[in-house]
Amino acid sequence: MNSILLDTLKGETTPRPPVWFMRQAGRVLPNYNKLKENHTFREMMADPNLAAEVTLMPIADLGVDAAILFSDILVIPNAMGMELKWTDSGPLFPTPLSNFSSPVEHLKESPQKLEYIYDVIDEILRRRPQNIPLIGFCGAPLTTMCYMLQGVSSNGNFPDAMKFLFSNKAESKKLIDAIADFSVHYALKQIEHGVEVFQLFETHAGLIPTEMYMELFMPAVEKIGKAVRATGTPFIFFPKGFSTGFKVFTPDLCDFVSIDWQMPLNDAREMIHPEVGLQGNIDPRLLYASQEVIASELEKLKPFFRDNPKWILNLGHGFLPDIPYENARFVVDWVKSTKW
Repeated sequence: MNSILLDTLKGETTPRPPVWFMRQAGRVLPNYNKLKENHTFREMMADPNLAAEVTLMPIADLGVDAAILFSDILVIPNAMGMELKWTDSGPLFPTPLSNFSSPVEHLKESPQKLEYIYDVIDEILRRRPQNIPLIGFCGAPLTTMCYMLQGVSSNGNFPDAMKFLFSNKAESKKLIDAIADFSVHYALKQIEHGVEVFQLFETHAGLIPTEMYMELFMPAVEKIGKAVRATGTPFIFFPKGFSTGFKVFTPDLCDFVSIDWQMPLNDAREMIHPEVGLQGNIDPRLLYASQEVIASELEKLKPFFRDNPKWILNLGHGFLPDIPYENARFVVDWVKSTKW
């Protein structure tokens, strides 16, 4: 496949950085909002035709260089045996695992619950443009565990999950191992069906001390990354809020690290092993600004790319729902038309 993203991931020199966005298939797009008038999130995710349409929408509507599977990180807890309800205020696990002293004993894995996602991948690959790779993903162990223990996503500090983690380390470790093993299964099935890149989303890496993350969670990240990379698939890890923990990243762990907006790209580059590529790290809120301001901020990224061609232009986290569509499109057009 002739793809600027895949070339960059392989370490080849390209005339500009590739660009795609986290949460690009969603509420920023007017065409997505039209679909949403007649279909719920769950319906769109579960129907191969609709999910493929939404996955590929940013290619036409924004002009990005890659598609990312339209799905949700909570499909793993659901397939591990947790009841999942999609409510108006967001997803909900009615029986959070923090209710139990031994959470793993209350899981009953049903990998077949993920089969519809592989049908979605098959449909995306049938429809996509030839130069557009498909990125697969899942939630990383800490983030997935937080939702499983807490039950809801409305409190981003996950107080019940944190209480359980700090007071039940041994039982937490069993749960982490179970999540890692199931994530490996899920990642490999996505790759088997044709995704060309895999990203692991650790959205809540900053919730706990780096030392604790290294002890309890990094072995699980290594396990998932090793399984993905053994297939020859590039592996991107996104640990949001990891701060000085970025210095632990070496080529043994991942191919690229996605950087949040709190960490300047130059600082991240100094911290992280030179053979590991970077992705990120535009603050999504910049896209509320005028296009003149956006252009002046993007201009500042050009020297970084000249010194560090192993870089993918992306956000430091996902699109916010009310970001103007025109500004998202402007970023892509600017990246493609400017002289890098």
